[in-house]
Amino acid sequence: MFWGAQPTGGVRRVLMTKRAHLLAAGWRHTLLVPASQGEAQLHCGGVPLPGSGGYRFALNRRRAAALMVQAAPDLIEAADPYVLGWSALDAARRLGVPAIAFCHSHLPALAARLLGGTPRGRRAGLAWRVAQRYLLRLYAHYDLVLAPSRLLAEQLRGWGLAQAQVQPLGVDCQVFRPEARDPAWAGQLKKVLALAPDTRLLLYCGRFATEKRLPLLARALDLLGPGHALLCVGGGPCPPPPGPRLRLLPPEPDARRLARLMASCDAFVHAGDQESFGLSALEAMACGTPVVLAAQGGLGELGSGVAGLVASTQPAFWAEAMHRALHPDDADEVQRALRRARALDWTAVMAQMMRRYRRLLGVGDGGATPRDQPLSSGRSASAAAYSFRRL
Repeated sequence: MFWGAQPTGGVRRVLMTKRAHLLAAGWRHTLLVPASQGEAQLHCGGVPLPGSGGYRFALNRRRAAALMVQAAPDLIEAADPYVLGWSALDAARRLGVPAIAFCHSHLPALAARLLGGTPRGRRAGLAWRVAQRYLLRLYAHYDLVLAPSRLLAEQLRGWGLAQAQVQPLGVDCQVFRPEARDPAWAGQLKKVLALAPDTRLLLYCGRFATEKRLPLLARALDLLGPGHALLCVGGGPCPPPPGPRLRLLPPEPDARRLARLMASCDAFVHAGDQESFGLSALEAMACGTPVVLAAQGGLGELGSGVAGLVASTQPAFWAEAMHRALHPDDADEVQRALRRARALDWTAVMAQMMRRYRRLLGVGDGGATPRDQPLSSGRSASAAAYSFRRL
């Protein structure tokens, strides 16, 4: 679903990075997406989501399943927990192949926020329970359920999904690295944005959505006062409120240019309280940029011990954490964050993913790709990822 009409966004970057690694390792990889760009072989269509920047919601379960069957995969991976999640199960059942669910979003928390009114009200609790039961009904049929954070995996297992396991996302450390920093370019950017040369730049990258809590960052910026600016890179229905030191920039489709921006800013901030992982935060860590993150969910787990974590919704606490990131008293924090990011380089993460695929396919854990070994079905092995990832 979060594969938009434009070649931007973390979702597309994750999918195309995974695809590149799988193809290089000798796998056959097919993407099914709702938009009709050339990078994907199959397009299932869908209803446009207003104000989403080109995202679509797929509705035709039967057609999507037929397209998956047409691709003749030996493994189906689905990260869409809606109609296409059921389509993936239909196709896997017809083909007799394993199915993996990648749980990128905390659907109960999202339902509670969107449908529940007050966070702790009765409607919020009801929305949470309904969404939880729905996920259990869907995921119970999958051979493996992957979650990008330990916290989310433990929640899934606590709900009764014994097959839930942790599978983090990755970062390309050859692109996102401290050497991407370019002070001269940053100085030119400040000129273009009508900012003083000595302005300290704080950066947010991601969708403009309610759960990202961008107004909280804007209010914290006001408390920091002159000499600071917040660059919000992305798009979506809920942009931050305008302010004299706040600048909105469009999504950056080029990973190297995004890395230059991340490495050249003074700090990265993300206040989202429903993140299952935090890909943009990981990329900033890999760039050697100090990060300030919400202490909840995947961001809190990713940043534990290596980032400024804020549990409060009060702007003053966020302003204080931003100030500490710009004037650190822990000289080793950025280096610890850099080491954590490098441990999650895509090379290592995809090697783990491919081991999981091989185990499900019953072809062992060695270096050979499934194509090199016959399956009991007689078909050549392949991996087809039908992924609509919410990060």
